[in-house]
Amino acid sequence: MYIPSHFAAGPAAVQELLSRPAAANLVTMTEDGLMATLLPFVYEPAAGEHGALHAHVARNNPQWSSAPIGDAMVIVQGPDAYISPSWYESKAEHGRVVPTWNYSTAHVYGRLVIHDDAGWLARHVRQLTGLHEAGREQPWTVDDAPERFIAGQLRAIVGIELVITRIEAKEKNSQNRSDADAAGVVAGLLAGGLEASAAAVGRCRRNG
Repeated sequence: MYIPSHFAAGPAAVQELLSRPAAANLVTMTEDGLMATLLPFVYEPAAGEHGALHAHVARNNPQWSSAPIGDAMVIVQGPDAYISPSWYESKAEHGRVVPTWNYSTAHVYGRLVIHDDAGWLARHVRQLTGLHEAGREQPWTVDDAPERFIAGQLRAIVGIELVITRIEAKEKNSQNRSDADAAGVVAGLLAGGLEASAAAVGRCRRNG
């Protein structure tokens, strides 16, 4: 990933990207070519030296049974948004401004481990469900469904673990703009209902 120094994501930003409830693209190179699947995942920071990402795929998905050539990669995406040059104060000053795109992303590389094991999968789906149901007024749990039904669902999926070896992460959130321009970006994003992208700009300014 191309990462200019002023857009390099720090450790706290990487932890935020990996820990929030989200889905990401698992990408592998195989003998049949590139394969990719969008998967909800759980970050396990204590697994291995650099942590691990846990997910699952449908048993009929050929990606799990197609051995990767080299590392696998998971592309994690944070908030992203179009940035209009009309939001910049500098537009009125000199007009030398153009549109851009703000985003946060991490390319997570590692060794792919397959877990075709009902016990591992049962623990994983409980953890994944708990992550996404947390904070709901009436959170759903695996125990709300019949046991035999859940057992059948587990037989239809296969566990995926990416044991992380390295992470390349980038946050491009108007760090290269003046304070006045960045304030205009925040106002524009908030006016469009893009609170997460606006918060990312503010966080990057504070941490820069």
